Amino acid sequence: MSPKQSAESGLHKPVAANIPAEKIQRDRLKETARSFVSKNGLTGPVGTEKLRLYALEVLQQAGLDQRYWDFAAVVVNNEIWRPVAAAVPFEKRLLLLPRCLRDEENCRGEFDQFGLICKHCGRCEIDRLSKKALDMGYAVLVAEGSPVVMGLIESGRVEAVIGVSCLSMLEKVFPYMEAAAVPGAAIPLLYDGCKRTAFDVDWLAEAMEQKDLRNGFSLDVRALQTAVRDWFGRESLCGYIGWPTGPVEQAGLDWLCRAGKRYRPILAAGVYASLSGREPQALDEDIKLTAVAVECFHKASLIHDDIEDGDLQRYGQKTLHTEIGTAAALNVGDYLLGLGYELLSRLKTDAEKKSRMLAAAARGHKILCIGQGAELDWRQKRYPMTVQKAMEIYEQKTAPAFEVALQLGAILAGGDGALPGILSRYSVFLGRAYQIQDDLRDWQSSDGKCDMDGGQLSLLPALALACCSDEERGIIERLWSGDCDSSGGRDEILRIFNSLGVQRQGKDLLAVCRDKAIETLAGVGQQALKGFLRRVLSKILGEFEDLYCCEDVWPKDA
Repeated sequence: MSPKQSAESGLHKPVAANIPAEKIQRDRLKETARSFVSKNGLTGPVGTEKLRLYALEVLQQAGLDQRYWDFAAVVVNNEIWRPVAAAVPFEKRLLLLPRCLRDEENCRGEFDQFGLICKHCGRCEIDRLSKKALDMGYAVLVAEGSPVVMGLIESGRVEAVIGVSCLSMLEKVFPYMEAAAVPGAAIPLLYDGCKRTAFDVDWLAEAMEQKDLRNGFSLDVRALQTAVRDWFGRESLCGYIGWPTGPVEQAGLDWLCRAGKRYRPILAAGVYASLSGREPQALDEDIKLTAVAVECFHKASLIHDDIEDGDLQRYGQKTLHTEIGTAAALNVGDYLLGLGYELLSRLKTDAEKKSRMLAAAARGHKILCIGQGAELDWRQKRYPMTVQKAMEIYEQKTAPAFEVALQLGAILAGGDGALPGILSRYSVFLGRAYQIQDDLRDWQSSDGKCDMDGGQLSLLPALALACCSDEERGIIERLWSGDCDSSGGRDEILRIFNSLGVQRQGKDLLAVCRDKAIETLAGVGQQALKGFLRRVLSKILGEFEDLYCCEDVWPKDA
């Protein structure tokens, strides 16, 4: 059976109204999209709204009705990712097939928690397609929307996904694929319904067989994380900063070795690797020194923050000042700052780059201190905080650490032009989102109870003040003045916050900051860098959730 025959056979009802009915129309649309993407130099990932605009323009050029925009968006997205997917080896690709392709009456396959286990009886397309994919080296999964897919992506075992699905499921899956910056191709089913459907098999064959390992560079984020963690092993660290000879150096080394997500050194190394096209295992000494310097700056700020906030624990252990005393901890923090600048001064790169890197680090350090100082000033005066003022403080105290990491990696790799400005704007919205997320987690971890008498700045009371009644305003202001137990107490504060929906407002504002961070990436021309920054954003802000098809049924403990 030829690809065209298999695509058209089994069509027992008309093609869905939102898909071009004639294959010649669908093929014309694909060719138009390919030309459009090439002409405009588009790179992924692309957000939903931008993709919609591209799809409408492609439909107009192809002479097709706008009601096909969902289908056109899939086709355009396929073309955007095509060169990157082609650069992924077959053994790092996943073929995702819907179980509705099976011959339901005669299927001998069995289902487990991951999907359909094909018995290769030869009665349906699943048998032929899965055999072909397995022979090529693909991993194969017969299930739509399975959380297993995201697990494979997160594990690093899969770097590209070629999938077949209905448009309704592709619409749900797209945000997840976009968030993970996963290249691939989606082949839409030609009509809705989960029985005896059909699709353009020649499109699938082309997507599966495309291979050009010379094109594109996709950064292995999992390998990068592993490499960065190795740099912070005790022996590796001593190779960069020297073995300790006294109590200050010993305390600094111990603090650097303590557990942490290492987001900032990963950002520096990821930007450098993406721009230079180097695999994580082949990164040179300069970027390693830069990453350690970035972590020195960050770990110093944590020591100082813990003292200023009066925190007793960090990483599930005592904070440094509770272990060795406030004065000694301050000294260790200052030592780590000096160590970070010393590491940057030892780089072998040219003097101009080194100068720019030192200036970027110093600028970030200064702005971070200004932001932290603004919060300390508020703690003394305890005035009602507006949402705008809280966001400004968050931007100053959090964004600089992200920006320093990004800018140092970019400068070292030779990134220039519009990139510094893009990275700066990206850091602003990432920093805001990061702090809003922290506030929401604090609210949830305290079961919604008021803990503002502890003196911590939070966005949630500011959101409440922006929409509360005069009576509620008096209660909230007393809360922020440090008198949380008066006039209604904690239960009343909880009632007010819940009635005003401050948690929902916080989540909405978090989504706005995340979307604005994504928008800044539109100007990034390097595919690998754009994908890396998008994936980091989704990782830090935790965008992944389990997703199932309309008919997928899974064991509760799957």
